[in-house]
Amino acid sequence: MEGTGQAAASGMAGARVDDGAAGGKALKVVAAVDASEESLHALSWALDHVVRCHPDAALVVVHAQHAVDHFVYPVAAHGIAYAPATAVESMRKAQEENSRRILARALDMCKERQVDATGAIVEGDPKEAICQAVERFQAGLLVLGSRGLGRIKRAFLGSVSDYLSHHACCPVLVVKPTKAQAK
Repeated sequence: MEGTGQAAASGMAGARVDDGAAGGKALKVVAAVDASEESLHALSWALDHVVRCHPDAALVVVHAQHAVDHFVYPVAAHGIAYAPATAVESMRKAQEENSRRILARALDMCKERQVDATGAIVEGDPKEAICQAVERFQAGLLVLGSRGLGRIKRAFLGSVSDYLSHHACCPVLVVKPTKAQAK
């Protein structure tokens, strides 16, 4: 593929999704973003190479944030999770603000390229939350970045892109970082 990043795509055939009616409907692209430069590079690549080629495409930018209870750990002596309500609320507000900033940065990229996009923040484990968002938005293509983890790190940490390429209900385009970004 051309451009500054290499991309691995599965099932890119068919820019339109047939809905049984005359014509079909425009391609709906979901781009998953987080705070990483790799995810913003993937969004940029999608804007330049997918959305530009399909001007009638609908773009939804999705950010997955962990549920606040993900950050509450059990207290060893008591065997129960405990966090004061004020601490949980403070974490929730900080997390929501961070998610809004991430989404705003991504939507600004779209606006700079004169592309209308919708933003959505989903909650939960990123793997599952993005998978569910793809279904809910009836995406025809999911675009996401790759951090380029090695085999060992990927085995221990898991790979969101690997999971989604196997479980998403639509084709998945994983945009790898450029050689300069990978260093």
